[in-house]
Amino acid sequence: MFRRTFSRFYLLGALALGLGAATTACTDKEGNPLLFSLEDDINLGAQVAAETDSTYRAQGKLLERSNHQRAYQLLDGVVQRVLNSGQIQHRNDFVWDVKIIKDDATQNAFATPGGHIYVFSGLIKYLDDESQLAGVLGHEIAHADRRHTSRQLQNQYGIELLLSVALGNSESTASQIASGLAGLGTLKFSRDFENEADQYSVIYLNGTSYYACDGAAGFFIKAQQESPSATPEFLSTHPNPDNRIQAIQTKATELNCRNRTVNSGGLQELKSLL
Repeated sequence: MFRRTFSRFYLLGALALGLGAATTACTDKEGNPLLFSLEDDINLGAQVAAETDSTYRAQGKLLERSNHQRAYQLLDGVVQRVLNSGQIQHRNDFVWDVKIIKDDATQNAFATPGGHIYVFSGLIKYLDDESQLAGVLGHEIAHADRRHTSRQLQNQYGIELLLSVALGNSESTASQIASGLAGLGTLKFSRDFENEADQYSVIYLNGTSYYACDGAAGFFIKAQQESPSATPEFLSTHPNPDNRIQAIQTKATELNCRNRTVNSGGLQELKSLL
């Protein structure tokens, strides 16, 4: 109780002053501080994840690990390679769990603050190879690891309301945040955040020494080739500038990790299980 009270007091004080050693260390390109602590990221993420789980479980769409052990074993393998790349800043701070939402019509994935990862079955079935899946997951992990999600939520909801959610005092706002993260259009990242997440996806996949590190570009190329009516929902909440594919491939060329050949048998098995 003392730690949470202190954190709340400190953050609101920092908001009023616009200063403080812990906040000025984490700023965006305009110098705006992120006023959320790592502890608050973790607590906010736990509240949003609980709301997300409850919503999809009630709809019968949340695949429980106990009933889908092999599917989770295959997906965990991809996630763990990315997380163990040696490039995740908050690898040991956040929970980094992953859950599958059974919805073949939705081609999306998202991560909450604190590292709760959700992947829709529609996205898994849409992808052609495992590097693409790793690339998209790396992108979402980057949003949480680089704390884009917390900053975007801070800008949208305000620090006071987010702290109320982190403390478990605002279920309605937790539900709104969960809906936004799931791709219902209420949370959209800036172009700078999207570009940084793309770049870190390449860095993470390079660190795996396994995946072709431009995997995310493969997903975007496939999406571009689809008709507008079949555009993945992921792109409706993740703006796709014309030079995005080129930027990913340029970074991958710089790191010399574009041409790795990956056995996608695990992805094909995972698709067959969903």
